[in-house]
Amino acid sequence: MQRIAITQPRTEDLPRSEAVEFVQRIDELGYEALWVPESWGRDAFVTLALLACNTKRLHLGTGIVNVFSRTPGVIAQAAATLDELSGGRFLLGLGTSGQRVIENWHGVPYEKPIQRTREYIDIVRLALSGERVNYDGQFFHLKDFRLAFKPPRARIPIYVASLGPLNTKMAGEKADGWMPTYYSRTRGEVQLRDLEEGAKAAGRSLAEIEVAPYLISCVSEDDPAAARALARAHVAYYVGGMGVYYNNLMRRYGYVEEAARIKELWEKGDRKGAVAALPDAMLDDVSLAGSPAHVRQRLEEYRARGVTLPIVALAHGVPRDMLRATIETFAPRG
Repeated sequence: MQRIAITQPRTEDLPRSEAVEFVQRIDELGYEALWVPESWGRDAFVTLALLACNTKRLHLGTGIVNVFSRTPGVIAQAAATLDELSGGRFLLGLGTSGQRVIENWHGVPYEKPIQRTREYIDIVRLALSGERVNYDGQFFHLKDFRLAFKPPRARIPIYVASLGPLNTKMAGEKADGWMPTYYSRTRGEVQLRDLEEGAKAAGRSLAEIEVAPYLISCVSEDDPAAARALARAHVAYYVGGMGVYYNNLMRRYGYVEEAARIKELWEKGDRKGAVAALPDAMLDDVSLAGSPAHVRQRLEEYRARGVTLPIVALAHGVPRDMLRATIETFAPRG
């Protein structure tokens, strides 16, 4: 079976019973992993504990938790606990999130996020190894403690979500997997070069790193235009309204005028205009939206360009019929 993973639908929209039914269906369909996002809604680790107790085969990951709102020691404890609960199926996805979320929700200064991520990776790996954690970094100075129980694995895979060149190079140096979002089907090599440069600096090859992008997805056989409209609104929200990082990424891909126009309209309060300004070429380049045949073809093009574990990232607001169509379209088992 071809490898593929998926995100959980936004937990704010999904009752507990449906969350369990969803993950069990995903397990049956042969998906390799489920990634649970966390923003300012339900807690990812607690959600994953519930899902770990209701699945048997599926790998379960944080997709992602940020490196500001919890200490590295707390994240190591949570990762070890979930690896124990799941029988060695846990994956740790880390990222910096964005300045607005970190400062306005968590109340923490958004300082030196790349260095902070480095230290989190180092400390979490050291804690999981069973050794005493003695660490002298720029942010953290830790001494003499050791994790008080032994998880199933001494090394849990760590995935890093990154967009910019410096953070992506750091992922190439340190991470087991790389999780970009809005990854370009045709121009993703601009980021892969950064990842490879970081890997080479650490004496590694690109082949040692899982390339696992979030691919915004929404599928409908009956109404592919409606599926594309949902994905378009999702992408426009981030390009236009979520700070500079996503907008800058689109500019790196060559969509300079398009990204500027989307942001301009969004900041003027013309949300519908901003969504309409996102062209089909950009939508098809960074998402899997439309009919089953259309998205399957696009997915294979991603695989041909170096994606090793595509992640079906469900578009915001996907209705139940499109949710079912999406998971069944990409399922390794029919």
